[in-house]
Amino acid sequence: MVTILLANSLDIARAGPVSQPQARRFVFPNDLETKGALGIPMRKLLVVAAIFFVVGACSGEVPDAFVLVKGGTFKNTTSNYYGKGVTISDFYIGEYDVTQKEWIQIMGSNPSTFKGDNLPVEMVSWYDSIEYCNKRSVQEGLRPYYDIDKDKKDPNNKPNPKFGDLDDMKWTVTVNAGANGYRLPTQAEWEYAAGGGQRSRSYIYSGSDNVDEVAWYWKNSGDNYLGGYWNWPTIEQNHGKTKPVGRKKPNELGLYDMSGNVREWCWDWYGDLKTNLTDPQGSQDGFGRVWRGGGWMGAAFSCASAYRGSLAANGKGPDQGFRVCRSK
Repeated sequence: MVTILLANSLDIARAGPVSQPQARRFVFPNDLETKGALGIPMRKLLVVAAIFFVVGACSGEVPDAFVLVKGGTFKNTTSNYYGKGVTISDFYIGEYDVTQKEWIQIMGSNPSTFKGDNLPVEMVSWYDSIEYCNKRSVQEGLRPYYDIDKDKKDPNNKPNPKFGDLDDMKWTVTVNAGANGYRLPTQAEWEYAAGGGQRSRSYIYSGSDNVDEVAWYWKNSGDNYLGGYWNWPTIEQNHGKTKPVGRKKPNELGLYDMSGNVREWCWDWYGDLKTNLTDPQGSQDGFGRVWRGGGWMGAAFSCASAYRGSLAANGKGPDQGFRVCRSK
């Protein structure tokens, strides 16, 4: 018998967004000159099969549970970037927030306040999210997107003007341009995807003008639907919490929970938005990393696709999670 080991495209060509690269073994008879049903020698058939296998893996298939976001300029008229000359390139983004099951598979433990395999992971800092991206990339045979130096303090991580140094970690994190591994979206990518991309209908929230259709937030995340004004004791008594991913209506691109459930980390430092360029990366420095989308304990306005919030990179909360993306 002859065993042929075919590595996928990531090992052969370092190209193509294959979500779970695996080598595959094929066993064939020793007589490679044996002819198949079409009279073609087995040796030639093996070569053809190998070619089709590699080409298929390199063909740009969308990774499992990801959506291909076709690039372009912003169509959503509620966006911060609408009419500002900003263009986004094609990229892949997760249909859902990273779940606790996915987190445990990579990181081995579960930091979340509310436990459940299909609940979004929370109580994760920006640094935790970055580490998850790299570890998942390594586990799946992809090139890690980030270089992480835990010993070098990042000079771009500034003190908060009101509260001083809230971040006692200040890791230096840089990107590997061209890497095919998992990463956080930039806030421009996040807002473009949340706003529907090229299919946008200019909704206020991600997928609707009715926040209750698409988002878990303080009024609807507990036992009963709440009225009146935001009040934490009332939310707590109502047992507000995260919900399983994908239970609300998706947006125009088929993305779930971009509004509500958990706030989502983005790559950028919080600062002035960049205009008239392709794929803006955000400010060069700052004292907080951007989060988007609002969460189960937040107000409806924070669930709007255009709303921007920030938190120190070491900050955590029971409504703070993330979703991952990959470059095309």
